[in-house]
Amino acid sequence: MAWCEECEEVVEDEDLTEDGECPTCGTQLVEEVRKPVPWYFKFMLAASVVYLGYRAFQGITWVAHHI
Repeated sequence: MAWCEECEEVVEDEDLTEDGECPTCGTQLVEEVRKPVPWYFKFMLAASVVYLGYRAFQGITWVAHHI
């Protein structure tokens, strides 16, 4: 999706003309360059999954011993 400064609205990719222009005003729109996900976000996500998995294991074993 691209942002049109002239119209002040988001333009869907399928609505763009063949030349990449806004269908309403004809302004040339540049596609947004996506930045890669930082390594520390991936690390935080992996650490969270490990931690929550360990806590789920503890909870399951606690319930199993108290039934």
